[in-house]
Amino acid sequence: MAKLQHVIEAQQFTLPLIHELFQTADQMEKILERGGTLDYQNKIMASLFYAPSTRTRFSFESAMYRLGGKVISTEQAHLFSSVIGGETLEDTIRVVSNFCDVIVLRHTEVGAAKRASFVSSVPIINAGDGKGGQHPTQALLDLYTIYKELGYIDGLKIAFVGDLEQGRTVRSLAYLLGKFERVMLYFIAPDFLQIREDIQDYLTRHNVWFTLESELNKIISEVDVIYVTRIERERFGDKADIYEETVKNYFIDRETISKMKEKAIIMHPLPRLNEISPDVDSDPRAVYFRQTKNGLLIRMALLTMVL
Repeated sequence: MAKLQHVIEAQQFTLPLIHELFQTADQMEKILERGGTLDYQNKIMASLFYAPSTRTRFSFESAMYRLGGKVISTEQAHLFSSVIGGETLEDTIRVVSNFCDVIVLRHTEVGAAKRASFVSSVPIINAGDGKGGQHPTQALLDLYTIYKELGYIDGLKIAFVGDLEQGRTVRSLAYLLGKFERVMLYFIAPDFLQIREDIQDYLTRHNVWFTLESELNKIISEVDVIYVTRIERERFGDKADIYEETVKNYFIDRETISKMKEKAIIMHPLPRLNEISPDVDSDPRAVYFRQTKNGLLIRMALLTMVL
């Protein structure tokens, strides 16, 4: 098994490493069916969250418990007396790494995980850093979901819909998809929520086909994957009418999915607000709840690879 020092960004994962991770995740599914393992009963994971995320935190903590390990945890790290008193992230990491074998870090600042990795004596796993930063483990579980559901990734047509400008999951997944052959990426969003130029430049440098669109209906019958993200009201300030109209334009309901391919899938990193109608949940093409289970498998696999 490959040994990972840290999990910081999607770009660090080569195709051979991705394939090995998927194979390890498949093994984790068998372990999960047996109720878990005790292989890591002497290991401690610290989940150090400066920003709340119930799903990511529970997923990592469940993964560690299923591996037989132990967890020390906080979702209020920004309220530590040391942090309020002005302690740097680097000093906090130096201290916490004395208490555990791996740190899962979620932070409000872009690049925080990389900074932590420079001073930590144990592996750092990035669980999301800042708006417009990265969320590599979410991207890896998304990629694994596509692979499990469709059986392949090369040659797929994938549409990203919603707030792409600040979307960590979309940015990280775009980096990973750029490593595969003949993928075609459709970024569907209004201009002010469109994917940033740094991702466009990355895809251009790696000869990945992509297009920027504003209308989902134009391409919905062509794509194999629709990846939906939240459009948050706070992005519109006091322009409530524009927000309502924007959400309406990208809303996924029964009528929308009637135009999709029979074997296409709908994904969402969750939690959803008002992007997808609950009526869609029962459609077999809606895989977002299966995504969450795949997240447990991928995070179990990543923990074994860093430990």
